[in-house]
Formats: sequence, C-alpha cells, structure tokens
Amino acid sequence: MIAGSFQFANPALLWLLLALPVMALLRGRSGRAVALRLPSVSDAKGIGSHPRSRAGGLLMALAYLGMALLILALARPQLGKGKTEIETSGIDIVLAVDVSGSMEAMDFNIDGQPVGRLSVVKKVVEQFVGDRPGDRMGMVAFAGRPYLVSPLTLDHDWLKDRLSEVKIGRVEDGTAIGSAIASSVNHLRDSEAKSRIVILLTDGVNNSGAANPVTAAEAAKALGIKIYTIGAGTRGEAPIPVRDRFGRQRMEMVKVEIDEDSLREIASVTGGQFFRATDTDSLVKIYEEINQLETTKRTVKKYEDYQELMLFALLPGLFLVLSERALSETRYRHLP
Repeated sequence: MIAGSFQFANPALLWLLLALPVMALLRGRSGRAVALRLPSVSDAKGIGSHPRSRAGGLLMALAYLGMALLILALARPQLGKGKTEIETSGIDIVLAVDVSGSMEAMDFNIDGQPVGRLSVVKKVVEQFVGDRPGDRMGMVAFAGRPYLVSPLTLDHDWLKDRLSEVKIGRVEDGTAIGSAIASSVNHLRDSEAKSRIVILLTDGVNNSGAANPVTAAEAAKALGIKIYTIGAGTRGEAPIPVRDRFGRQRMEMVKVEIDEDSLREIASVTGGQFFRATDTDSLVKIYEEINQLETTKRTVKKYEDYQELMLFALLPGLFLVLSERALSETRYRHLP
C-alpha cells in the first residue's frame, strides 16, 4: 500500500515566518531622520505632492518574499511515499471453480433474491481472496475441461478482475473434476511454499476429462498438496433457467447430483476436508472455516521514502534576496 504525504523535517523553524510582518511594520514606522537643504520654500512645498515610489515597495516585497522562502527551505519540506509491505505467508492456494451449465441453477440467493450459483460463488471467493493478502493465489475454472483463470499471484486486485470475467459457456459443458485437480496440482508443482492447497468447488459428478479424481488426488498427496472439496447446491431439485426455441426463458426443476463420496475421499486422501454448501450462508461459513484452518503469522514492514524539496524554496529565495540587494545598489538605492 502506497500513500503520498507532505511534511517539514524542521517544522519549528516555520515560526520565524511570523517575524517577517513584524519586521515590515517596524521598518515602516522607524528610520533615520533626514535633513534636506532646499534652495527655496517653493521647492519644499512640492516634495509632499509626489507619491511614494512603487519601485521602493517592490524592493521591500522582494526582500521579504525571499526571506520567507529561505525560512521554508530551512524547515526542509519533504514529499514522502509511505509503504506497507506484507511478507508472503508461505501458503500458496489454487481455487478450482466449477463453471458447468448446472452452475446456473438459482437455488442460492443474495440479499433475499434468488441468483445463480456461480454469482454467489464469485462473491464469496472474492471475499476469501480479500481476507488473505499474504497468500499467493491462482485460479482454475473447469467445465468439460479446465482452463487457467490466473496463475499464482500476490496481485489480488488483478485476480479479482479475472474472477469477475469468469462465466459459464467458455468451454464445452461437462464436469471434469479429475482434470481440474490435475491442472491445479500442476500449477502448484513448482511452488516452494511451505503449504500448498487446492480448494475445489463443484456442483456435479465427474463425467468429463481423462483423469480420475481419486487418482489425481493421490498425485496431489505425493507432492504434499492438500485439497479441500466443496459440494455446492441444494438437496433434491433446483430451478435452472432454460430457453425454448422461441428464446423465451422459463425455470425448470432439475435433480441435483453431487458425488459426495468421491469429494470426501479426495479430501481425505490429501489431508483436507469435505464441505457441503446448500445455501449462501453455508457457503460463506465454509470459506470462513477454511480461512481459519489455514492460517500463519505474517510480518508487516512499514517504511517511509522521502524526497527533499529544500532546493525548490532555497534557490528562488536566494535569487529574490540577491536581486533585492543588487537593485538597491543601482539607480533604485535612493528610492524610499
């Protein structure tokens, strides 16, 4: 996190600025008595009729403005960029999210309104990502085959942007759970993190891809990768929006089929856990529980990098003071 700030290294010197108007006032009220010899009374009458020289007032203004800038320079103005760095926690996580057609089922809700499963999952996953700033995270989406949404990264804003673009229909339909696990494990294979995790969410049964889910889980175990599995969807039947040949949308009740036994075995083999989410609240609690299960201490470093701005006040201040001195020694030196 970076935030700009402005400060003075010696702010106490700024009190000297208050002396300038006092000096100007005293200079205007006092001065040496001046005696003039005039050849006649008529010449004396004309002296008071001429206004005070504008050039003299300009020289005084240059002097005081220059002194004000010199005081600012002595106070050392600085422009800082404060930085807070959060060291990585040593946990790398790949989020595997089902984007098959059945994820359109509207058995979850947001703010009391029924919405598709994928919409709720994206919102909950986004919160999960935001709660773990010190973890490198990546994402794999899958339907009939898996595809990479984001490699492992600490740039969670970018990851959230990529998550927002995830939608149903980008690849052929189906539920390739085994291939999704294999793909997720492959993205963690070269990671040197002390803890490597896959969080897989699906609402169906493995029916696509060449990899067997349990076999893929065995490979994950061999690499020391833990898998948490989540079965998402109500029990029984769920309403899914379908369109007829005229393009009209209607809701059709479809039986929910989730292979809980396989998901439970996948988690057990790798030392993870299986969870069942039947509504929005239970899904939120599941990710919160995983967040608590996988915790580690993070070190936060804060430091400030300041740019000195003294010269921006010092050089103009010197120029003005020297200009006033130089001009006062020329034709303007007798001006009041």
